[in-house]
Amino acid sequence: MTFPTHGRSVEDILEEVRAERTDDLDWRSGKAFSLVYNVDDPELDALQHEIAASFLHENALNPFRYRTLLRMESEVVDMACSLFGASTGSMSSGGTESIFLAVQTARDHARARGVAAPELLCAETAHPAFAKACAYLDVTQIAVPARADGRADPDRFAASIGPNTAIVVASAPCYPFGVIDPVTEIASLAVERGVLCHVDACLGGYLLPWWERLGEAVPPWDFRVEGVTSLSADIHKYGYAYKGASTILYRDRDLYQRQVFLYDRWPGGIYASSTSAGTRPGPPIAGAWATMTHLGEEGYLRLAGRVRTAMRGFTAGIDAVDGLGITSDPDLSLFEFGADPDHDGPGGPLDIGGVADAMDDRGWNLDRQQGGLHVMLSPGHDRVVEQFVSDLVDAVAHHEADRGAEHVYGGVVGRA
Repeated sequence: MTFPTHGRSVEDILEEVRAERTDDLDWRSGKAFSLVYNVDDPELDALQHEIAASFLHENALNPFRYRTLLRMESEVVDMACSLFGASTGSMSSGGTESIFLAVQTARDHARARGVAAPELLCAETAHPAFAKACAYLDVTQIAVPARADGRADPDRFAASIGPNTAIVVASAPCYPFGVIDPVTEIASLAVERGVLCHVDACLGGYLLPWWERLGEAVPPWDFRVEGVTSLSADIHKYGYAYKGASTILYRDRDLYQRQVFLYDRWPGGIYASSTSAGTRPGPPIAGAWATMTHLGEEGYLRLAGRVRTAMRGFTAGIDAVDGLGITSDPDLSLFEFGADPDHDGPGGPLDIGGVADAMDDRGWNLDRQQGGLHVMLSPGHDRVVEQFVSDLVDAVAHHEADRGAEHVYGGVVGRA
C-alpha cells in the first residue's frame, strides 16, 4: 500500500474494519482461551469504553500536566502495594515491560557491586520475556530444567547460583502448566547467596489474593515471603483492565530508584522517566484505575468465584473423557491437557493435534503447546462448561472413529 493521495470517509473506513473483523478471534463467545480475559460484565465494559474515550489523547510523559493521570497511577500503585505487600513501584505497558524493568534493575544492582557480566537464573518454564530481556540488556540467562511436576527445582537453582548471578526468578504461576514455583525455597536461596529474587506474577497476581480468600490452597508467593525483592503483575490479565496495564513492584525503595532514568544534559530541559517508555498513553492508566475502583474487593471475589466454577467444570469434564488427562496439578485457572499415554484406543494414545483440529471445527480456539492443549479460564467461561465438555467428548469420539477407519485400511486406501 502506498501513502493515500486522498482521504476516505469515516463510514467507508468503519465499514471496511467491520467487515474484516468478522474473521478475528471472537473472545466474547467463550470459545477462546488466551489474549483476552472475558469478564462477561456489560457494566464494566461500558465504563471502560467511556473512560478510554475520555483520556484518548492524553500523554502521561509529563504527569504534572495531567494531574488526573498522576493521581490515578499513584492510586493504582498504592492498591497494588497494599495487595501484595510491596513498598513502591510503577505501572508499565504490560508484562514484558515489567519484566524488562526488573531485569534492568537487577543488572544495574549487580554491576554496582562489581559484577561485570550479570546472569539471570530461572526455570525453563519461565516466560520467554525473560530471555528477551536478557538478550536486549546484555544479561546471560541460565535456564534450568523444571521438576516433573512443572515447578522450578530449588536444588538445581542452588547448584547454578554463582558469583555472576544477579537475580533468580520464580513464576506464580508459570504459563504452560499453571503451577506456582516454590517461591519460599527459591527466595531463601537468594537471601543466603545475596542475590535478588523476582516473582513473575504477571499472569496470576491479580487473581491469587482472591483465590486464597475463597479458600483455595495457595502456597506463599508474594512479598510476605522473605527474600522476594520484586514482583510483576498484569492488571490487563486477571485485573480485568484493558491492554496495556501492568505493575512492577519492589520491596525496597532504593532498589526501585535504579529503574528511574534521569537526564539533565539536554537543551530541551530535564528528562525523567520511571519506565522504559517516554510517551505513555492515558487510557490504560485511567482504565486500570477505573476497573480496580469499580470492582473493589467484592467484585474481584465475585469474579474469582466464577473463574473457580469454570475451572472445576472444565477439569472435571476433561478428566472424565477417556484418552485425555491434565498434565499437571494446576494451582490456578490455567493448565495443559493432553493424550493419556496408557489409552488403549485404535492405534494407541490419541493424537492430541487431531483432537485440537476437531475442536477447531466446532468453533473452539484451544492453544497448542509442545505437550498438549492449553486452557486459560476467565469469568465468562462458566457459561460454556457443558458445551465445551459435550463438544470435547464428540470431538474425541469422531477422532477415534476416524483413527479406527485409518487403522483398518492402513491409512493407504483411505477412510471408510
